[in-house]
Amino acid sequence: MSIITIDETAAGRVAPLVAAFRVFLRSLNGIVSEPDVDAGREEILEFLSSGYPVFAAEEGGELAGYIVCRIDKPCLWVEHIYVRPEFRRKGVAAQLFEKAEEISRSMGEDTVFNYVHPNNEGMIRFLRSKGYTVLNMIEIRKPYRDEKLTTQMKVGRNTFDY
Repeated sequence: MSIITIDETAAGRVAPLVAAFRVFLRSLNGIVSEPDVDAGREEILEFLSSGYPVFAAEEGGELAGYIVCRIDKPCLWVEHIYVRPEFRRKGVAAQLFEKAEEISRSMGEDTVFNYVHPNNEGMIRFLRSKGYTVLNMIEIRKPYRDEKLTTQMKVGRNTFDY
């Protein structure tokens, strides 16, 4: 497995993974959708044109996963990290995440900031295994039109739907 840097010429290779990631994220909100590869390509191109570092894990010419980082000094945020289901639990996410941590260390920082959906148990377990346990902030929004809210979560004295 090798970690490669993604540029504009490789955006089309990553697009199917971005589309799959978006389908997965919507599913966490109870929304069923189909992958939109064209939208995935546009999203990667937007990240790249904004100067976000994008990396992919490649195995035998196939992309197994990708990560998008946003540098907002002094912080590095993981905007996306996705591994295709058939490559999960094989160290792919760990290698991609290590790339983000490497960039963060090169900036003199000790941590990477991560956006995680509260229902994304796999990602939460992954981050906890890497020592990420501090709830930094919460994001609050109105429900999406087709979203099915099934759970509530208490943070401090506040209760939120998700």
